[in-house]
Amino acid sequence: MAAKKPSSFSRSDRVCEQIRRDLAALIQTELKDPRVGMVSLTAVELTPDYAHAKIFFTTLDAAHLAEVETGLKRASGFLRRELGKRIKIHTLPELHFIYDASIERAAGLTDLIHQAVAISEQTPED
Repeated sequence: MAAKKPSSFSRSDRVCEQIRRDLAALIQTELKDPRVGMVSLTAVELTPDYAHAKIFFTTLDAAHLAEVETGLKRASGFLRRELGKRIKIHTLPELHFIYDASIERAAGLTDLIHQAVAISEQTPED
């Protein structure tokens, strides 16, 4: 009897990625809410019982973030129903959309590093 090869990703990781891909496609093609424009889904976290999913997103329209969040929250029932048509899992999670500020933080840190490098290059000559 051959030993079973361990997979590099758990079932939960695969389900999270499938949810992220399917929701991204649904938002892009099926969602008609004008408040939800350019949205990228960065990650999905599932509770162990699959009852809840945190959907992390970013948007190019950060000035209207509250409106984007409202649009996503209002569409969560529709998105959950459509997701259920695409994914067959024992429990379809409730969707909770959370803004992912990590990209903005990373850009801010990059700016600080560039400033520090520029200052260090301007050392006075003796």
